[in-house]
Amino acid sequence: MELVVKSVSPETLKTATLVVAVGEGRKLGVAAKQVDELSGGAISAVLKRGDLAGKVGQSLLLHSLPNLKAERVLLVGVGKDEELGDRPFRKIVAGILNTLKGLGGSDAVLALDEIIVKNRDSYGKTRLLAETLVDGEYTFDQFKSQKAEPRALKKVTLLTIKAAQAEVQRAVNHATAIANGMAFTRTLGNLPPNICHPTFLGEQAKNLGKEFKDLKVEVLDEKKIKSLGMGSFYAVGQGSAQPPRLIVMQYNGGKKSEKPYALVGKGITFDTGGISLKPGAGMDEMKYDMGGAASVFGTLRAVLELKLPINLVCILACAENMPSGTASRPGDIVTTMSGQTVEILNTDAEGRLVLCDALTYSERFKPQAVIDIATLTGACVVALGAHTSGLLGNNDELIEQLLSAGKAADDRAWQLPLFDEYQEQLDSPFADIANIGGPKAGTITAACFLSRFTKNLNWAHLDIAGTAWTSGGKDKGATGRPVPLLTQYLLDRAKA
Repeated sequence: MELVVKSVSPETLKTATLVVAVGEGRKLGVAAKQVDELSGGAISAVLKRGDLAGKVGQSLLLHSLPNLKAERVLLVGVGKDEELGDRPFRKIVAGILNTLKGLGGSDAVLALDEIIVKNRDSYGKTRLLAETLVDGEYTFDQFKSQKAEPRALKKVTLLTIKAAQAEVQRAVNHATAIANGMAFTRTLGNLPPNICHPTFLGEQAKNLGKEFKDLKVEVLDEKKIKSLGMGSFYAVGQGSAQPPRLIVMQYNGGKKSEKPYALVGKGITFDTGGISLKPGAGMDEMKYDMGGAASVFGTLRAVLELKLPINLVCILACAENMPSGTASRPGDIVTTMSGQTVEILNTDAEGRLVLCDALTYSERFKPQAVIDIATLTGACVVALGAHTSGLLGNNDELIEQLLSAGKAADDRAWQLPLFDEYQEQLDSPFADIANIGGPKAGTITAACFLSRFTKNLNWAHLDIAGTAWTSGGKDKGATGRPVPLLTQYLLDRAKA
């Protein structure tokens, strides 16, 4: 879908569908008033009949209004002035898109600039609108014999005032890149594990390097992983016929003297739990356990598309966690790249085992900040549900930057404590550290484990177990989160 920004009067545009706002109490917006006057009061007449009250979520399609160049006019209820939050605004936009998809027109014009969204300026409001439109076009049907019918809608024009046109266009550019990154993340997550394995992800990285010449890609195989002393990472993948891969992607869009930001993604392409086998019900969704790596891919793609003036290194620890005669066992002790030893008490706590070595590896790039992203704990789903990502770390400034980015992007995170008292749950009588800390505070103790490997780093950890995918039912699938949050964080750093 092409998004175009224009500053013209809505009634002057020839379009298949013109979308205008009606407030609660049948209050006409500025654009709706112009259309009403030109059409001889056609909208007012409809509203007097009580066909639309203007409440959020309501809509009414009018055909062939006199004196208009638009073939149809879609009236959309937007509720009361200044009471519209991010979520209802997104629902309004999603409803508009669903209506437009069902129509035959190839284009539409959205005259919604006057809508007030709480705590949003023109840029912030347009970001939400454009992101919702482009992300709403996503489909995943490559394994279906019957493909989705090609949609008629190809172009949407967003109308704004002249003074705001530059900011609205900037928002559209950012939103389009973010939505494209989300689509990349969603597709990687939705792919079946017999196709999307560690070697496949390495190929995806190389393909990205061919598409964007500013990207340097290195894919380390299992021999290199072992030779680097990544005994913890290697232990996770040793039970699978699919070998592990450490993927390193470097983008240098900033000054050579500037230290990079680092994103580290958990890429467990399928998680059976290993010898600590998971229950069979719902295990198919463990193809999404590479959601952290997928979100790093999507964020990187957005950064590359926008050509942000920053330096970024992305490290993906990719493995398949399978039970076999060569798999690691509960009770095994492994030596990490940092030299610390880990007693593996549960092979299903494997994400932290691959991440700890990847975090140690990130030190060689001397990053300004490191953020790891992982579908790490079921405990995070219990604590925060599917709406909010868990956030922990060792640097207050970094934590606050990520919280602010999440709020700005409407892709929120919530900070959990990382107190020293929780560290004691990881004590092992046989090694430096155990890989689980018992049934209490599972999200926190997982982050405590990772904190043992980030003492030399400004580090934050995003647990996206509840937000990376929608579980079960017809809406099952990857969400593309937290690509908006991560991209916003980098936009803030780049001041773009």
